[in-house]
Amino acid sequence: MPHALKIWTLLTGTIRYEKIISTRNRGHGQWIEAPILAYLIETPNGRILYDVGCDYRKLTETSLCAHYFDCMRPTVEAPKMQADQRIPHYLERLGLTPADIDLVFLGHLHFDHAGGLCDLPDCEVHVHRDELAAARTGLDGGIFSDELINSDQWHLQTGEYELTPGVQAITTPGHTAGHMSLLIRLPKSRPVILCGDAADLNENLSDEIAPGCCWQNNVEQALASIRKLKLLARSEHAQLWPNHDMIFFKSLPEFPLWCD
Repeated sequence: MPHALKIWTLLTGTIRYEKIISTRNRGHGQWIEAPILAYLIETPNGRILYDVGCDYRKLTETSLCAHYFDCMRPTVEAPKMQADQRIPHYLERLGLTPADIDLVFLGHLHFDHAGGLCDLPDCEVHVHRDELAAARTGLDGGIFSDELINSDQWHLQTGEYELTPGVQAITTPGHTAGHMSLLIRLPKSRPVILCGDAADLNENLSDEIAPGCCWQNNVEQALASIRKLKLLARSEHAQLWPNHDMIFFKSLPEFPLWCD
């Protein structure tokens, strides 16, 4: 069966917020520090990035940081990001440049997943058509309009498809209108399902708790996506990787180590 070769987990920053952001109606007054992750996937046919982290400039220039993030308080603090957590720095450590990335696959368009596109000019970008349509309404406060500036050049998707043999896009709407997860088959390990923000925490999966924020308040759609991921994991004997779970993140190989 076709498969990818390696997955590197890239810690592109951290963000502190009230837990109800991740678990709907659960965690009032409880604050968590969550990793902001991207994943570099090497395949026989090229390299894929799943998500790209934040726009570093918005976090390090005081006026920009205040403009974009003060309105999110008190439930969400501005992310923290170091210069060496930018995607090009990780690529450099592997002897690569942004030109060596064949495809950027955005699970969704929130600032902590799409902002880093500014560091990856000229890359081919895939995103679900419904995700971009919802983003352009301006109704999702987690999406920054300036980060959509080149969206006319993106490759818009309408359903599930194979990015390359061994890497499959999975539709998981609910948290956002066109959220996508990724199934990756590996040569040595069990397949991996990158949940994205369909499941921030292991708790979302184990207890079937919807994300705190759902597009148009469609909780049932978000729960259906969680159940879909769990069913897929059982049928594929796959690992489910939640996206903002610090304990789970610390269990993964630390860059530059990888999973294969």
